[in-house]
Amino acid sequence: MAFESLSDKLQNVFKKLRGKGVLTEKDIKEALREVKLALLEADVNFKVVKDFIKSVQERAVGQEVMGSLTPGQQVVKIVHEEMIALLGGEENTTIAYSSKPPTVIMLLGLQGAGKTTMAAKLAGYLKKQGKRPMLVACDVYRPAAVKQLQIVGEQVDVPVFQMGTDTDPVEIARQGLVQAARNDCGIVILDTAGRLHIDEQLMDELKRIRQETQPTELLLVVDAMTGQDAVNVSKQFDEALGITGVILTKLDGDTRGGAAISIRSVTGKPIKFAGVGEKVTDIEAFHPDRMASRILGMGDVLSIIEKAQEAIDEQAAQQMTERMMANDFNLEDYLEQMKQVKKMGSMQELLQMIPGLGGKIKDDDIDEGALGRVEAMIYSMTPQERRNPGILNASRKRRIVKGAGVSIQELNRMLKQFEQGKAMMKQFAGAAKGKKKGLLGKLPFSLR
Repeated sequence: MAFESLSDKLQNVFKKLRGKGVLTEKDIKEALREVKLALLEADVNFKVVKDFIKSVQERAVGQEVMGSLTPGQQVVKIVHEEMIALLGGEENTTIAYSSKPPTVIMLLGLQGAGKTTMAAKLAGYLKKQGKRPMLVACDVYRPAAVKQLQIVGEQVDVPVFQMGTDTDPVEIARQGLVQAARNDCGIVILDTAGRLHIDEQLMDELKRIRQETQPTELLLVVDAMTGQDAVNVSKQFDEALGITGVILTKLDGDTRGGAAISIRSVTGKPIKFAGVGEKVTDIEAFHPDRMASRILGMGDVLSIIEKAQEAIDEQAAQQMTERMMANDFNLEDYLEQMKQVKKMGSMQELLQMIPGLGGKIKDDDIDEGALGRVEAMIYSMTPQERRNPGILNASRKRRIVKGAGVSIQELNRMLKQFEQGKAMMKQFAGAAKGKKKGLLGKLPFSLR
């Protein structure tokens, strides 16, 4: 997972700082030396690291920290604030929309960065926000690029305009805008060609497309796993075309994460989105403050809430709360709740966002197959057993575990957790009685 190693190292440094009642200037310098090494090992640009450490040190050795009752926490707070500033601070990282539709978003990048898939992810993301996007296939060189865009476009239910591979990409882009106007599509996303490396021919074609379509956004798609190469590519594209922002792909991979930290500082252009998985729904708006908190192991509660709001049906949650309060919550409801939780992402990803757990939860600690086994157990029951688990006797349990391929102990453990969770959630739901929305019905006690 991205930043895992960096997060672990930084948390160890912070733990030492918090453990000291009084901090000397020497303590701070030693701690910042460890922070510097951790950032360099994460492949953060050397100049970026140097400037970052200088900024932190200037603040950390001042009266603000040295005279504080909790100097260790003050240093951590300063590192957090400086990390947010490094990643973009409070700048606007949202899409800039044209006052005269359609808004044209031109995606740029080298071959292999994940541009075509990201085009569909971005289209799907914007569609969920109530926009009407259209994808335009301007890559006529890479084998099957047009077909790939059609496939991923279909997955997010967004129209794809293409003219095959024998037409000039500039003409395809121009005709795409005409088609978007006819179809009342307010956003056009151009999937342009890439190369294995930057060359004059590629840049010339991209400049001609830019001139023809006058895009509101020129977003560079870069592979976060390429480290400093991603930073260098960003700089070259910006100098040649004047990019308006960056999209990082593969931020969920086994990467040291230095590119994400360096790009904003080196190019001066904001990171707007991040690809966090292989599915077409795995895209997040980039928030510097949230990413800084993740890097420093402080969690990201806001992103969890957003994932819940997106994945969990509000009406179903309200009905579930009412059933809890009426003591009518059964294993069918339990199963439905687990399905809603699974839509939010992997357990590993969610737990990494919980404050205090970031960096502490390892892959080996999470049994991603547990939910699948619970589903198998419930599906092996009759409708009557699901609605009234109290009737489960020894013979019924033997039949269920045989059908689910689990042990009696595992079935009993699941039933015990269900009853405990049911009692706890009834208390919470009762406390929420009278409120406008039964949001507590959303709480996934199946995570326990």
